[in-house]
Amino acid sequence: MPRHAYKKRTIKPDRIYNSLEVAKLINYVMTDGKKSIAQKIVYKALERLKNQSSDPIKILHQAIANVAPTFEVKPRRLGGASYLVPVEVSRQRKLYLALNWIIEAAKKRSNKQYHKFEEKLYQEILDASRNQGEAVTKRLQTEKLAESNKAFAHLRW
Repeated sequence: MPRHAYKKRTIKPDRIYNSLEVAKLINYVMTDGKKSIAQKIVYKALERLKNQSSDPIKILHQAIANVAPTFEVKPRRLGGASYLVPVEVSRQRKLYLALNWIIEAAKKRSNKQYHKFEEKLYQEILDASRNQGEAVTKRLQTEKLAESNKAFAHLRW
């Protein structure tokens, strides 16, 4: 138990698109506290989406919806054994998992085809919005694992 109450931080929407999801994406891309570099990367990727189609925020929302899992597994110890118990994912955790899986998949992309990270991120967001790519595969694996451990759902507490 924590000794004091925890206050959840509120994140302000980004300046250009006025979107909470874009602000969170910038924060997750950021490394070593270099927010201005992360903003440039994300805004360049969204600019490329804007050039390709009309609304980059709509594409980003579609990508998040396609990558966000509905169920995940959490380990529970019971009598010396660990069981993977399927649990429904909250809205905030869905957003966190979706954005992080998109970023991880973008980092894993080949350097031969895409030289800059904003190109990789653009391509991964585009693939995720089309229900393809590494991030969507990760969601399918997670939900398949939760489905296969459905027998332990009664251990949820």
